[in-house]
Amino acid sequence: MIKRKNSAFVLALIGAVVLLITSVQPLSEANAAKGNLNVKKLEVDEFFTNHDGTFILRDMKKDKTFVYNNDRANQPFPPQSTFKVPNSLIGLQVGAVEDEYDIKYWDGVEREIPVWNQDHTLGSAMRNSVVWYYQDMARDIGEDRMEEWVQKISYGNQDISGGIDQFWLDSSLKISPLEQADFMETLYKGDLPFDKDVMKTVKRIMIQKEGDTYTLYGKTGQGQDIGWYVGFIETDNGVYSFATNIDGTSKDAKNITMDILKKYNLMAD
Repeated sequence: MIKRKNSAFVLALIGAVVLLITSVQPLSEANAAKGNLNVKKLEVDEFFTNHDGTFILRDMKKDKTFVYNNDRANQPFPPQSTFKVPNSLIGLQVGAVEDEYDIKYWDGVEREIPVWNQDHTLGSAMRNSVVWYYQDMARDIGEDRMEEWVQKISYGNQDISGGIDQFWLDSSLKISPLEQADFMETLYKGDLPFDKDVMKTVKRIMIQKEGDTYTLYGKTGQGQDIGWYVGFIETDNGVYSFATNIDGTSKDAKNITMDILKKYNLMAD
């Protein structure tokens, strides 16, 4: 009789524990979704010894975001030449350029970067970050259409009041590194309100490096005192968007990004 009572007590206790676990778990998951479950600090301090900066890496497959320097990751900055990505998308969508081979002819004005001083296509202008080409294309797009599309894609603070050929260059338009990583993810997934062929073209001209196990897509941006490198990387095991922003040059931002991607085995030499 005592044994039966003990058995009944044990079974009741087990049932109570199971009930407690099942009732608590949804609350725990809800709290995690609102908290930092998908955001962890990256161990990349060694790459920022000479630069104040931030780095964001988003695992699109697992929906996890890893952030170094969260405060700066949320701080808005002018996008500089990283805006060439949305500028290309908008220009193709509205017909300001026909395709990646559309030529704009050099105006003969000598500029500080020698490779700029020649005719360029959309593809070569992206690869060489040719500012005059994109300024010319922005003027062809026009303020009304540019503002409409910047708002459609919710790009940064959506402020183009700084002038149709200047607003992204140390001017009115600003975007945070986290927003950059978001934008790169939506571009990769094709979730932006552009024609599929337009997004495919822009992704193609963003290719920076290809290895046996990865393809790196990116765009640099250089301001008066900041450097950007943003994009995404396709690997055999997944796809990751990223954004790097530093007090320094775009070259340093790109090098830091590639060093981090190599550390986490997303790029192999």
